[in-house]
Amino acid sequence: MPTFEEQLVEHRVYLMRFARLQLRNDAWAEDVVSETLLAALTKPQAFGNRSQLKTWLVGILKHKVIDMIRSNAREVALPDHDGDNEADELDKIAFNSDGHFTNPPGDWGDPHKTLQQRQFFQVLDACVERLPPALGRLFLMREWLELSAEEVCKELSLTPTNLYVQLHRARLRLRECLTIHWFSKSPG
Repeated sequence: MPTFEEQLVEHRVYLMRFARLQLRNDAWAEDVVSETLLAALTKPQAFGNRSQLKTWLVGILKHKVIDMIRSNAREVALPDHDGDNEADELDKIAFNSDGHFTNPPGDWGDPHKTLQQRQFFQVLDACVERLPPALGRLFLMREWLELSAEEVCKELSLTPTNLYVQLHRARLRLRECLTIHWFSKSPG
């Protein structure tokens, strides 16, 4: 059985991915994940096995991400790219070189079953990554970090009307991306 510290290390990759999606800055993501793991190591008794370890760590990470957003509210974070051979994430995840699905999605008549499929969440994450940085950040703050509309408006200096327009645009883009890369039944 792995030790508590080894279990924490196993969740680091997932935590980094979550933090990068929200912060879109590798240095900030590394900072919040390190702070999350340090907080868990400092007070392991706070875990108490009342939930899954991953759930507990994501709860800590959400607070660290919100703190980072607030402390860096006036800085602009651009995505980090090394520039060489940037392959499309969706191509790597879901498609063969001939353009067909590696594993065709099953009948999506039962939305609850579809939502539970790991591949769907990989495609969803890739679609969120494709959003323009400002839309992606706003969407993740509202939907994934569950900040209130007032908090998002305050952090991003938006009017409520502008917030709802931007959220609508983000949702439309995500729907279009998911329709093309997941729910489409036509091959290729």
